[in-house]
Amino acid sequence: MEHRLLGKTGLQVPVVGMGTWITFDVRGKAALENARAVVDTAFAAGANFFDSSPMYGQAEYVLSEVLRGRRDKALIATKVWAQSASEGRAQVERALALFDQYIDLYQIHNLVLWQVHLPMLEQLRDAGQVHAIGATHYSSSYFGELQRVMRTGRITAIQIPYNPLQREVEREILPLAAELGLGVVVMRPFAEGDLMRRTPSKADLAPLQPFGVTTWAQALLKWILSDPRCHVAIPATRNPGRISENAAAGEPPWFGPDERALVARLAVRRR
Repeated sequence: MEHRLLGKTGLQVPVVGMGTWITFDVRGKAALENARAVVDTAFAAGANFFDSSPMYGQAEYVLSEVLRGRRDKALIATKVWAQSASEGRAQVERALALFDQYIDLYQIHNLVLWQVHLPMLEQLRDAGQVHAIGATHYSSSYFGELQRVMRTGRITAIQIPYNPLQREVEREILPLAAELGLGVVVMRPFAEGDLMRRTPSKADLAPLQPFGVTTWAQALLKWILSDPRCHVAIPATRNPGRISENAAAGEPPWFGPDERALVARLAVRRR
């Protein structure tokens, strides 16, 4: 799988990683073992970038459990999501305890109280417990505020939604990220499942076969990753087999304008 430098973070990341929203918010031995199988398959495929948050229930804990004894093989991105400084500090202390006192990318989730949490994350970065700092938001209505944070020069990565149905970031966010040299993590590559409800036929996807695409999920991921401003996409799954399928989209060759236009047309047709 291709790896890209995540902007100014200095992190070399696989272009396909893994999110943990919903899928790792699980309990019980069987669910934990399934999560372990998912992570095992991710490692085997080279997809060692894992994104989580305290907003995702048990996800941080489950991820830490299945990484026990091999934390050093993973790149961990998590978030602070808190309405007070004390709550934020508690979340950070818990995450550091779970992940061997080190977070590769610490993000401010949905920009919540970012003016308060950012200095705390900067202190942790300066102390060597955090490698890079980022900010996230899922809603285009907050992209103006996200741009404000990007322009401070105090973060080196952003996480935003991007797929053929949600292209608002193309107007200002992606150009600004490229201008500032920021890393870009892409959430919601399948539009929270909306793009997977009706999939194109094999005949529809045939023009994409020379690019190594055999499934609609691969087409969507490659559509994102063919934009060089995007560094890593983080689809989530409970199915270990899907990890290998998704990871295969992280191999070049990349789509040109015609292939990206085809994927966009197929996506709109299947709404």
